[in-house]
Amino acid sequence: MSTKRNAKGMGTIRQRQDGRWEARYTLGRDPGTGKQIQKSLYGKSRKEAQQKLLRTMIAIEDGFYSPPCRMTLGEWLDIWLAEYAGGLKTLTMTTYEGQIQNRLKPSLGAVRLSELSAAQIQRFYNLLLNGSTKVDKLAPKTIKNIHGILHKALKQAVELGYLKVNPSDACKLPRVAKAEIKPLNEAQIGAFLQTIKGHPLEKLFIVALFTGMRQGEVLGLTWDCIDFDRGSLLIKKQLIKERTVGGQYLLAPLKNDKMRRITPAPSVMQALQGQKRTQEKWRAQAGEQWENSGLVFTNQHGRHLVHSTVYRNFKNIVKQIGIPQARFHDLRHSYAVAALRAGDDVKTVQETLGHYTAAFTLDVYGHVSEQMRWESAQRMEGFIQSVRQMPENQLS
Repeated sequence: MSTKRNAKGMGTIRQRQDGRWEARYTLGRDPGTGKQIQKSLYGKSRKEAQQKLLRTMIAIEDGFYSPPCRMTLGEWLDIWLAEYAGGLKTLTMTTYEGQIQNRLKPSLGAVRLSELSAAQIQRFYNLLLNGSTKVDKLAPKTIKNIHGILHKALKQAVELGYLKVNPSDACKLPRVAKAEIKPLNEAQIGAFLQTIKGHPLEKLFIVALFTGMRQGEVLGLTWDCIDFDRGSLLIKKQLIKERTVGGQYLLAPLKNDKMRRITPAPSVMQALQGQKRTQEKWRAQAGEQWENSGLVFTNQHGRHLVHSTVYRNFKNIVKQIGIPQARFHDLRHSYAVAALRAGDDVKTVQETLGHYTAAFTLDVYGHVSEQMRWESAQRMEGFIQSVRQMPENQLS
């Protein structure tokens, strides 16, 4: 009788006064005291407790057992962020911290790490998608980003042995609809250029429109990255604002940490020459009040421009030309579409835009490729018809 009671892996199940079912099992005896080492598992039903006990006894028998981690998810997320998320860019770290504090910990933070299930995580994602009295309704893309953070943290927990499997692997994410791009057409680009003539930000808009640079990249462009002799720009940083109350503006690495050198059209380099002359005039006027930031686009005292101010000016301009829905980022799309339509190969456009792969560029601007293929077919048809109409003596 005592042999069975002391056998490693043996277990019993009982219902507690609080209604939960407790499954107790033994891990043998403490070599120091000789007492049994017993652990408990809990379930809402006898069946759940029995299943947990069976899985544990099998793990003990196979030699894969490790004691359940008593740490909560919230505690682990704090540890993971502090100890294992190093190397992240400032903006990314701020985003992670915000999603953990505002989304993950309030909803799942109190759950034991070892008891976190795919069903709990899935329910959390569904609430984010549909909204509730306690949870704001979020876009599928945002939910996907939150999942990315949680998945990374749980993957690390698996590698450290706190978890046997990553429960977020089994979750189904909402479908992220591909955003429709709306580049400016030729007539709108012409109207845009007419409207910005003489505008304080005219040269900034020209550079953005005809290089495909992101807003932060244009605002973070410095004079030491412009080679007027070679007619090229080195894009290696962006101006960002920390996402905290009273956050500071700072120059940060690019979105994908990959610097790129581009060769813009001569008109773009001329606009930059004009900006240099304008800034030299401002420097002379400001005197000691001039701030030598090294930035290409500044205010009249040499200080960085503010994203919201640039965007507000842009919106006022596009409203005047009848496309109030246009976004600053649409200038980037406009450049890409114009470059492809002009005959630039996809690899060149990809490198200019700073995309990871040409395949991604094709995916984003696939509709342009379709239009180009149609136009190519029409050109070929024109050639076929011209050859058919040639006199026989010219064909021999």
